[in-house]
Amino acid sequence: MTLRRQLTKLGSSTFKAAIVLAVGLYATAPGAYAQEPLNRGADGDFVPSPRAANRPPATFFTIVEVLAKLDRQRGKGAGATRMAGLTPSNVATDAQSMGHPLPVGEAPFGLFTFRAPEGLLWRKWRGIEADIAKEHVVLEHCRTNPEGCPSNAAQFLRLVKAVKARSGRGQLDEANRAVNMVIRHTSDFAQHGETDRWSAPLATFATGKGDCEDYAIAKYVVLTEAGFPRDDLLLVLGRDRAVRKDHAVLAARLDGRWFILDSRLTESMDDTEATSFTPLFTINGRGVRLFAAPYAMRGAVGGAVEAPAAVSALLYIWSVS
Repeated sequence: MTLRRQLTKLGSSTFKAAIVLAVGLYATAPGAYAQEPLNRGADGDFVPSPRAANRPPATFFTIVEVLAKLDRQRGKGAGATRMAGLTPSNVATDAQSMGHPLPVGEAPFGLFTFRAPEGLLWRKWRGIEADIAKEHVVLEHCRTNPEGCPSNAAQFLRLVKAVKARSGRGQLDEANRAVNMVIRHTSDFAQHGETDRWSAPLATFATGKGDCEDYAIAKYVVLTEAGFPRDDLLLVLGRDRAVRKDHAVLAARLDGRWFILDSRLTESMDDTEATSFTPLFTINGRGVRLFAAPYAMRGAVGGAVEAPAAVSALLYIWSVS
């Protein structure tokens, strides 16, 4: 017997009560904000609304469960309602069905990204971009006038030359190894008396000291100066769960695969090997973006991916140890 005939047989009052209860359950369920409209930023990317930032996980229920609850409330007992079972495709839910393969994002770790709200990270990155542009002028001057080149810039150009001499993954390994050898890990507080300062590569090479962001920024610039596509490079800020510390690395895409350049490793590694790293933000020429898990996506529109309603990283304050 079809669901429509079953509901008709139950009577109009029961049917109306079931629908009211179903709507009430959905409206008050933890996933009630899943359909809340998303706003677009200036660049067309989706930005989640503050109201949706703390949305709990999705909930699932069927009309059979709703009617069964009505029966229990009316004292009819279990099994009073005899209905054909619904197929999984007819399960009501406020989340993407788990019966199909999850989509794989093009960002590192198979995730998606969307534009992060304006804040501290945006200000830091814009400042670094301005410093990188100034240092690029110095590097160009050194290329035409080697005799007047500062020692830190000359050292940086030698590293760029060594990277250009390699190919494929060898470029990534050379950039990772060489930058790791030049910079001695030192906290920002010990070097600058500040909790968190980001430095452009020539400034870092001048002191030979820096922390994880400084390593990642230097590798980013080394590879771009060596001709590596800028769109295939991402600074990634996240959490290393193995040591319970915030950490920054550089991600580089080569032949469709993402590799991680870490200040603590001599060679690059495939992103699938970074099992203890939880990525939160990516940064490059597109600006600051937040990672989003595949199960939270509801599809792409015009090449832009919708942001998930619940993103704890929106409230995350980046303070590298």
